[in-house]
Amino acid sequence: MTKITRRTRRIPRTRHTRRTAALLAGVLIATLAGCADPDAKGQAEALGTKGVVPPAKLKKAVPAVPAGLPGMPPVLDPNDVYAADRPNQMSPVVKGFPSRVYVPNTNSNTVSVIDPKTYKVTETIPVGVQPQHVVPSWDLKTLWVNNNRGHTLTPIDPATGVAGKPVEVHDPYNLYFTPNGKHAIVMASMDRELVFRDPHTMNRVKTVPVSCAGVNHADFSADGRYFIVSCEFSGELLKVDTEKMEVIGQQKLPFQGAMPQDVKISPDGKTFYVADMMAHGMWVLNGEKFPTPKLLPTGKGAHGLYISRDSKEMYVPNRGEGSVSVFDFAKNKLTKKWHLPDGGSPDMGGVSADGKVLWLSGRYDSEVYAIDTTTGRQLARIPVGGGPHGLAVYPQPGRYSLGHTGIFR
Repeated sequence: MTKITRRTRRIPRTRHTRRTAALLAGVLIATLAGCADPDAKGQAEALGTKGVVPPAKLKKAVPAVPAGLPGMPPVLDPNDVYAADRPNQMSPVVKGFPSRVYVPNTNSNTVSVIDPKTYKVTETIPVGVQPQHVVPSWDLKTLWVNNNRGHTLTPIDPATGVAGKPVEVHDPYNLYFTPNGKHAIVMASMDRELVFRDPHTMNRVKTVPVSCAGVNHADFSADGRYFIVSCEFSGELLKVDTEKMEVIGQQKLPFQGAMPQDVKISPDGKTFYVADMMAHGMWVLNGEKFPTPKLLPTGKGAHGLYISRDSKEMYVPNRGEGSVSVFDFAKNKLTKKWHLPDGGSPDMGGVSADGKVLWLSGRYDSEVYAIDTTTGRQLARIPVGGGPHGLAVYPQPGRYSLGHTGIFR
């Protein structure tokens, strides 16, 4: 660094130079905040914001950009929130993990482990009472089995397939993680609570009571500032502020007996889709404005929502009729429907790392289906335990997990 001497020319600090310095400081702070490690204290806050021109006073000089969730990894492509999910684009964290399909059997209190190459069950792992979903952790290092009625989470090491000591967590029907990795969010369906917890120890941080019944599925906005939650038993949707951990919106779906299930955001981040097993379709919703959504019929018992590896299509399993509807994002319409031979009850699942196979649990048939994503042909029908539900295909591409059966960004 050059030593400043008395002969060094000093630049007068005019109002213009002070304004320029403040703007540069603001850009530096915003950059640090957007790229911060979620485990760090926040470099931007340490620097402080004294002297920075407030965005409202910048007017036309600097266009206003909505602030994302602090600590959240930057979005790779503003036009595609799933840009990190391309075929076999694995994080270094998971590259040594064996490819497996983990199936929670709610009636058998076990997890069936399937080798996707042979379509065979290689192991059956005893877990707690009524396992509902197998959920990849935010850091990709752990699979959490949600033992809903056993009030525990069973950790599984995906590198070895070995289950660890269960962690006590009350009513863990489903599990999500904030996009910055700061909190785990337990969907306590029967307790009527959203419980924010430490993502590693699962210690309770904040409990958010809700007035709707059956909170169970969710997805986050592109910038991570809020998430949309489905309430299965009261036919409602919630909008929740991620950082404040507060419900900021609630509405009743315009269908008598509605039972909303899985929630998924569109690749461009503009639209949320909510599967509804009684309305037999998807609710289409603008998350920002949160108006009354419109229903797009798909099939009887619409349940799960899964994005293709190229972000062009979404697969919608219709549990009540043994079919899968295919929605084309560019065309904004359903373009195909695949029917399982001999019927079935396709429920929850995920897409293989290479994008070629859609894996779904057969909720009422004690089986798992492997479906070719190009032709819709059934590749395998694999017997498992009783009541298979939220199976996880693991590992998958992506930098981090938002939870459920694997929502990766």
